[in-house]
Amino acid sequence: MKAMCDRIRRARLTAGLSQSQLALEAGVRRSAVAQWEREGGTFPSVQHLACIAIVTQVHFEWLATGRGPGRPEDGVDLPLPESLPVEAARTVQETEILSLLRRMPARKRQVARAIMEMLTD
Repeated sequence: MKAMCDRIRRARLTAGLSQSQLALEAGVRRSAVAQWEREGGTFPSVQHLACIAIVTQVHFEWLATGRGPGRPEDGVDLPLPESLPVEAARTVQETEILSLLRRMPARKRQVARAIMEMLTD
């Protein structure tokens, strides 16, 4: 598959995600995902590309360049970075909170974290 937009779409569809679901996981709006999947559209940042690879369980190199195996079944397993723990399950409330946090600028996320830490003491 030559175009990045096609690889992003294939990865999303193979993972069984809608554009809205991928947008939620990547911390962007659905319109950003639509742009990434549109021929001649915008390209995701490296951080977003890495997030797409993790969420859809495809190899980053394949997603970014089209080289190598696309899915872990085509080769070795796709390891998750240690900084992103695998979560067994999320409640609806946890998903909503995570979505809100991802939409905040970094500075506000730090403040929100400090508030949450104070509330758990």
